[in-house]
Amino acid sequence: MRGVIFKGERVLEIQDFPDPHPGPDEVVLEMKASGMCGSDLHFYRALAGQALAAFGMAGDDAGFIGGHEPCGVVVEVGAAIDPSVIRIGDRMMVHHYDGCGFCDNCRTGWPQLCDCGNVIYGATAHGGHADYIKVPARTLIRLPDELSFAAGAAISCGTGTAFGALVRLNVNAKDSLAIFGQGPVGQAAVQLASAMGAEVIAVDVAAARVARAPEFGAVHTINSAETDPVVAIKELTRGKGVLKALDCSGAPAARAAAVKSTAKWGSVAFVGEGSTVTLDVSPDMIRKQLTIMGSYTFSTVGQADCAKFIARHGVEVDKVFTDHWRLDDAVDAYRNFDLQTGGKAVIEF
Repeated sequence: MRGVIFKGERVLEIQDFPDPHPGPDEVVLEMKASGMCGSDLHFYRALAGQALAAFGMAGDDAGFIGGHEPCGVVVEVGAAIDPSVIRIGDRMMVHHYDGCGFCDNCRTGWPQLCDCGNVIYGATAHGGHADYIKVPARTLIRLPDELSFAAGAAISCGTGTAFGALVRLNVNAKDSLAIFGQGPVGQAAVQLASAMGAEVIAVDVAAARVARAPEFGAVHTINSAETDPVVAIKELTRGKGVLKALDCSGAPAARAAAVKSTAKWGSVAFVGEGSTVTLDVSPDMIRKQLTIMGSYTFSTVGQADCAKFIARHGVEVDKVFTDHWRLDDAVDAYRNFDLQTGGKAVIEF
């Protein structure tokens, strides 16, 4: 089979690998869609083997097939797999983490928080930018028939991450919600929050992304390169601020603005990875009785819930994709994706 290897410093190669075959508790998927995530750019841009360090993680990522948003069809199952649970031909997403399977976090569907360390498919183990992927059966999440494989790939990281944060914020129809960062995760958050009934304010520094936000359900938009978003949000909310805010950018200024634009007794979630934030703790947090939380992707149950919610509410996940590529075009795909001027990209098979 073919697989994409990130060599570092914006170089990648498509290499040949032996076709995988499952162990007793494993499954092989034939890939149908493998999403390209902003996190993949760390592996694309970093020195060879040094991308994990950018996430504050130990280990050498060199030599692994990239892509942590796999979605495909079961083509081979291990001998210990119950055929009434997983069958050849089943449409499946992959929860792109695995852990020991026994600690409290693993047993509640959070292997990325495993007490014994974890595997990340596409980073510390072979991922989805390949013709096939072999994973433990416990990592599979069923893809509803109503959804495309590309939608399943999006749910497997970016869209699922947005959903997980909105669930932690307990977003509902009573809420005003400011979403900072209108990349693919932010766009998905706008879609999902709108379907949950919230009044959404979309904020970004890029005019093109601000212009697209109403397509995803934003009621108000703010170009923070031209307008102070805190001032603008206060004006939209009669001086009170939003009830809830979500930062999808990871940018220090956006994180600070999310906190400052949130009303008393409000809640803020951070999902954008990396960087820092500086706050004046008393006025920004304590004296507002503010709740600030981090939200790290989603559980296995959360991924399944996200897919069901999208299918039930008819959320058009495929709208976040602006670029569709084939595996043979991976070099051009990442060169284009590295510019970060479009929306989400996906490799399809």
